[in-house]
Amino acid sequence: MMIVVTGATGQLGRLVVEDLLTRVPADQIVAAVRSPEKAADLAERGVQVREADYDRPETLEPAFQGADKILLISGSEVGRRIPQHQAVIDAAKNAGVSLLAYTSVLHADTSTLPVAPEHQATEEAIKSSGLTYSLLRNGWYNENYIPTAQQGAANGAIIGSARDGRVAAASRADYAAAAAVVLTGDGHADTVYELSGDTAFTMDDLAADITAVTGTQVTYQDMPADAHTTALTEAGLPEPVVQMLVSIDAGTADGQLAATSGDLSRLIGRPTTPLRETLTAALGN
Repeated sequence: MMIVVTGATGQLGRLVVEDLLTRVPADQIVAAVRSPEKAADLAERGVQVREADYDRPETLEPAFQGADKILLISGSEVGRRIPQHQAVIDAAKNAGVSLLAYTSVLHADTSTLPVAPEHQATEEAIKSSGLTYSLLRNGWYNENYIPTAQQGAANGAIIGSARDGRVAAASRADYAAAAAVVLTGDGHADTVYELSGDTAFTMDDLAADITAVTGTQVTYQDMPADAHTTALTEAGLPEPVVQMLVSIDAGTADGQLAATSGDLSRLIGRPTTPLRETLTAALGN
């Protein structure tokens, strides 16, 4: 068996490869990366490193040569991901893989989060390709809140417009483990997994966790979306980033990140990692 992980030098991709190394021999893993030199450490451990650039389709088929299963980790360039992902899907089909797994977003088919449309389009392309697939609809990462926690610890407050909306986040390593399980196990043909943390927290809960971890009293200041937009703009954030953050808070307020299906903990065979544990590892004194 040969397993290919695209984007293998990214934050999630590296964790997937690390988890796979505990499950299969290194020479059965291909790290498909844009810059092979960044994966030199993986090559030293016996992982096959191959160039695979989403923007250069001619690199993809050679990278997928001999592959049985491929994990398509979604690209990071919002606005460009549909053609990038289509190139991977086409190359995977030409390679005759038995499974294409894809890192999507929670409830991609119904989500109105700003990141959802490209995931929706990619899921549709995968299904229409005729490939056997597994859609890994990842919820939010605990790590997304580390910068917020650092800022909160510095000034005693975090701001937002999420109201009392909840987020069922889990650690990036939890999601990586789920991908590794799907890539190495059976029974995952044409599956859709709604992956999220076991429990959902509010922004007040986040503030309380930051307080507990750092020893600095931190509160959450909720505000209307327009005031949130103004505050982020005045803080110097670029307009597209401001719009993205405010839209995500709107989705949070609407409950779009709150689902706790249990799919993630069932796949990995253990409870998901609590937010406070991730914050402690990053910020603990």
